[in-house]
Amino acid sequence: MAVSPTAPTVGSLFGDLRARLRAAGLASADLDARLLLAAALDLDAAGLILRAGDPVDTEAAARLEAMAERRLAFEPVHRILGHRAFGEHEFALSPETLEPRPDTEALVDLACEVLKRRGDGPLLFADVGTGTGAIAVCLLSRLPRSRGIAIDLAEGALATAARNAASAGVADRFWPLRADYLSALGRPLDAVVSNPPYIPTADLEGLDPGVRQFDPALALDGGADGLDAYRRIVEEAARLLPAGGELLLEIGRGQEHDVAHLAEAAGFVSMETRSDLAGIVRALWFRRDSHGENEARTA
Repeated sequence: MAVSPTAPTVGSLFGDLRARLRAAGLASADLDARLLLAAALDLDAAGLILRAGDPVDTEAAARLEAMAERRLAFEPVHRILGHRAFGEHEFALSPETLEPRPDTEALVDLACEVLKRRGDGPLLFADVGTGTGAIAVCLLSRLPRSRGIAIDLAEGALATAARNAASAGVADRFWPLRADYLSALGRPLDAVVSNPPYIPTADLEGLDPGVRQFDPALALDGGADGLDAYRRIVEEAARLLPAGGELLLEIGRGQEHDVAHLAEAAGFVSMETRSDLAGIVRALWFRRDSHGENEARTA
């Protein structure tokens, strides 16, 4: 396509977009501008620098402007791009999925360590509220003899998760299941893993606009006290996990003791906690009790 001699350059488009995003008060304006410009022009980070003086044709400039308008309306940048990196994979997003966020890596890392300690034999886990499938896919990638039942109530989320499992090369061990928590399962499991909705209903209105307007409410709303999903998961996991079975949960800030109380009342032993990079406890590990022991550890 011919380019006008007065066409904007890669560098000038970046500067203009960054200024607009900063003026809108977006804290990640610089990074967002780079990501959107790279996507609109099909360039990588190095290309943005090396081609900063190159003119941009009207079609590419129009693509960038459409993306910019969405970001200025507070749509998260990764929703605009349609994907987000997590762990060792890139995950497609859809309206019925949350974005996989760095906080959840604490849960995945802890779950992987716990399940590896069970030995090299085959194991079966359930990922409750799978969303994009990020937790299940990462565990299946790191544990080649594992199989995962990926549960979600939203059909669109399950379809997205199945595509992500196929892209990661683990589709043969990834079993999507539309169900309400663990209610549809009858066979014993080795582990249950979940990042459930944990935000109290009254707090939803105070969330960042990008979360409140674009993340699915089903994946956010934890009920009046933020603990509704934990009550269901703990109760149903107690039915499906034999003695020694593992329960691993992501939690919100300050929910550690409440969730531990629910799990221990259902016959689980608190084993370990794991914090995110900000030092906030994000992941809890429980084991199905058989002897009434409590060997709690914190890491």
